[in-house]
Amino acid sequence: MTQLLVAPSRMSTTQRVVTGLLHSREVAIVLVLLAVAAVATAKTSSFLFSANSWRDLLLTPSILILLAVGQAVVIITRNVDLSVGSVLALTAYLTGRLFIDNPGIPIVVVFVAGLAAGAVLGLVNGVIIGYGRVPALVITLGTLYIYRGVVLSWAGSDRINASDLPSGFLSLGTKSVASVPVLTIIAVAVLVVVAYYLHSNRGGRELYAIGSDPDAAVLYGLAVRRRVIGAFVLSGALAGLAGVLYTARYGTVSSGAGTGIELQAVAAAVIGGVAIFGGSGTVWGAAIGAVLLVTINRALPIAGIPDFWQRAVVGALIIGAIVLDRILAARRARKLIEARDDV
Repeated sequence: MTQLLVAPSRMSTTQRVVTGLLHSREVAIVLVLLAVAAVATAKTSSFLFSANSWRDLLLTPSILILLAVGQAVVIITRNVDLSVGSVLALTAYLTGRLFIDNPGIPIVVVFVAGLAAGAVLGLVNGVIIGYGRVPALVITLGTLYIYRGVVLSWAGSDRINASDLPSGFLSLGTKSVASVPVLTIIAVAVLVVVAYYLHSNRGGRELYAIGSDPDAAVLYGLAVRRRVIGAFVLSGALAGLAGVLYTARYGTVSSGAGTGIELQAVAAAVIGGVAIFGGSGTVWGAAIGAVLLVTINRALPIAGIPDFWQRAVVGALIIGAIVLDRILAARRARKLIEARDDV
């Protein structure tokens, strides 16, 4: 009798897991990613089946993953951070200047400086938005130009060259551990930490509550302003870290570094299932979205698709993700109303 009672429970748990996977946006994005990789590999087998290509597929998305993770946290709160590309440029140039102006400076200190600088820039965004009650789109669009202007004024026509940087730092951009690039390991480690915080920490759950209904969150007594500021600080800090890794990855930094990458970060988060209207989504999805965007940019030229249509594909993915979010939200609302009427 006991076995008969336990078996259905196990079956129902298995069914719930399978159903959850089938309805998961992350799984859907992974399937699209695999399909893109399969088409590119069919055209050119070296797309996947060569050591350098496989390594590049892991390495190239690492910087965008960091930006997408920070962007996802901000979007979950029903905001957006358009300044991350300029923050990346500023901290990337700062990284080079620290090595040039302070020979022998420890690499760890440079990483801390990049994180701190990015966090401060994110704090500026968060404080203005939190206390000024101004839409994040407007503020971060303004700071995008301000921070970029600082870089342009500071760097001018100069640029950081690989010869200006220590070999130990540059090796981070090429070094691998068990065939996995160090930059990828760093990005995945950050992803795991942030994902754990959002899923298991009370503060992370409050971010979802704020994004779902900011007014209700205030009435409930949540620290809305503090959480929103914290989200922007995290986004800025990760953009600062991305700037340091950008310098290690490419070795050359100019005032134009990171131009336009903020839109890629937003696109990665939205395509990965983070609702642009806030309150739902995961950083795992945002990271997979970042990998998908990079893979598309590498795969479509191999398939002989012109540049215009490459951009059109990305645009179609963004529009499709937003439309799907609205359809799913409307469906959930109908089910809640039907359940309430049944009661």
